[in-house]
Amino acid sequence: MKFSELGLDRWLADKASELCGPDLSVARVAAVDRGRYLIRGEDGEVPAELTGKFLHLAESSAELPCVGDWVCVHYRDAGTQASIHHLLPRRSFLRRKAAGRDVEFQMIAANIDVAFIVQACHFDFNVRRLERYLVMVRDGHIEPVVLLTKTDLVSPEELERLIGQVRLMGIEAKIVCVSNVTGAGVDQVRELMAPGKTYCLLGSSGVGKTTLINRLLGGGALETREVSHTGEGRHTTTRRQLIVLGHGGLLIDMPGMRELGMLGAGEGINEAFADISALAGNCRYPDCSHGNEPGCAVRAAIGRRELSEAHLQSYLKLRKESEFHDLSYLDRRKKDRAFGRFVHSYKKQKDGPDQN
Repeated sequence: MKFSELGLDRWLADKASELCGPDLSVARVAAVDRGRYLIRGEDGEVPAELTGKFLHLAESSAELPCVGDWVCVHYRDAGTQASIHHLLPRRSFLRRKAAGRDVEFQMIAANIDVAFIVQACHFDFNVRRLERYLVMVRDGHIEPVVLLTKTDLVSPEELERLIGQVRLMGIEAKIVCVSNVTGAGVDQVRELMAPGKTYCLLGSSGVGKTTLINRLLGGGALETREVSHTGEGRHTTTRRQLIVLGHGGLLIDMPGMRELGMLGAGEGINEAFADISALAGNCRYPDCSHGNEPGCAVRAAIGRRELSEAHLQSYLKLRKESEFHDLSYLDRRKKDRAFGRFVHSYKKQKDGPDQN
């Protein structure tokens, strides 16, 4: 495959020429599994590992390659192995707060053009989770498309009600309804995918992502299992991987995410809640909390029933969560830098000339 078919646009190509130089080759990360990498170049896929220097210079896991990244590599062993030397700047990205108590970024995937946010109609549908996905996507400068799957399990009236709930929350992203049983909507998804562009599927385990990928591939390339009595699929993707579709589109499959913590997502929140952000610009006070302040344009819109209280509360909750984690992250980074300076100073004193 040519690099352009793998998603290397002119901007990324210019960055590659600057970083890789004449001695290294450019490649795209096709899979990451427990610190092991699979890269894809014009001649195919090979396993790769990070150089010691790369690992030493990386200050956090967010600076390590993830699926979709472009990297500078050195091929060895007759081209059957590779060493990753540099990471190209990311044009777009998916990230979240790392799961658990750690206040750190976790990179999920990079250089994505469109994210398909998948929710099943009967058991998984959750507007609050959808809003979190939208914040994540908008924060990474990625275009969102909402996929409502398993539409064959609900009535047409129920489907319209669910779509209405999405629109009521001010979500203006394109919505595509899909049935993995009948195949309805799959062609519409395929038509949205252009050759050389990168897409991803975001959603909980069991919402039909793998079955949809198999329909897009035109076969059963990814293993699936029978669904449970709730209709929830039992197949679970165990690693993130880049898949090349027959028509030339690139699709990143990834495991379902149980935790979608907000960190450094202020821009994404403002874009995902653009209706509230626009109204807030008309509030009397710049730091309006949209509570009981006089002259609050957001509260006035709720009074006119142009905005729902639930939508506002979701916005405030996500903003508060992001700001709290941001402060914790900055505090931790300051402590890390202070400790680093202490260690550096100690080493200089220890290795310096004896003054006695």
